[in-house]
Amino acid sequence: MTGHGADLGALADLDRAARQFFALPAAEKAAIAMAHGGRAWRGWFPEGGELTAGRPDHKEGLYFGQELAPTDPRVVAGRPLHGPNLFPAEPASLRSSVLRWIDEMTAVGHRVASGVALGLGLRADWFAQHLTTDPTTLFRIFRYPPRPPEEDGWGVAEHTDYGLLTLLAHDATPGLQVRATNGGWLDVPAVDGALIVNLGDMLERMTGGAYRSTPHRVRHASGGTSDRLSFPFFFDPAWDAEILPIPHMTDRPPTGPGDRWDGRSVHEWTGTYGDYLIAKVAQVFPGLAAEL
Repeated sequence: MTGHGADLGALADLDRAARQFFALPAAEKAAIAMAHGGRAWRGWFPEGGELTAGRPDHKEGLYFGQELAPTDPRVVAGRPLHGPNLFPAEPASLRSSVLRWIDEMTAVGHRVASGVALGLGLRADWFAQHLTTDPTTLFRIFRYPPRPPEEDGWGVAEHTDYGLLTLLAHDATPGLQVRATNGGWLDVPAVDGALIVNLGDMLERMTGGAYRSTPHRVRHASGGTSDRLSFPFFFDPAWDAEILPIPHMTDRPPTGPGDRWDGRSVHEWTGTYGDYLIAKVAQVFPGLAAEL
């Protein structure tokens, strides 16, 4: 997606600060390890520290979210995935770059959600009125390191995202693939300055599968010499929102487990979006989940 209105200068600043952080020794990066983030699940994890479909990913990363003070009622109540972010002492610019990009992407998320609403025959402000008045916003920075020529594999295995919309910025290095409707895989062009938009599980649930969440994966290019950085931003329903079918789409037969990459239906659970998200993230970081 081009013409999104986000400040690409802010993305350049973010890319530069992220590379400076990832170039630090592991011992220095570990000062903001996710183990220090508590219930907020914020901070750094090393390569292999995150699981997808039960397998370690070949990437390291940083987890961020909406910046909340320790005195915020949601933090005081112990709500998971809410709290202050962890930022390193160096580079000091990472803090301002991350928070600025979160603001940029939140604004883009509202605009894209308005377009999705119109495409579904709804008012442009339907999502803002019903699901995203106070959206759950999470942000990641991932570094995919180069791999030796004799190795070939996945930076991240096949999966879908959990929420409503994912807005993915990147460093123009190829690697992302999406599954086509015929079951094959398509390389996503790495267009400089463009955002990639993935649909999430909640949009599939709400539309009965008329809009499907996007199965995708990241392929390592073996023998490369440079890192690949990606910057996924998750624009999702409010934490306590109950995700129900869109009113005029209730007569559509919902997608079943056999239609999805993981063999699990997004229609067979009850609860809030927060319930769904906790269960999913617990599979990614089982060690942290055990502390909740």
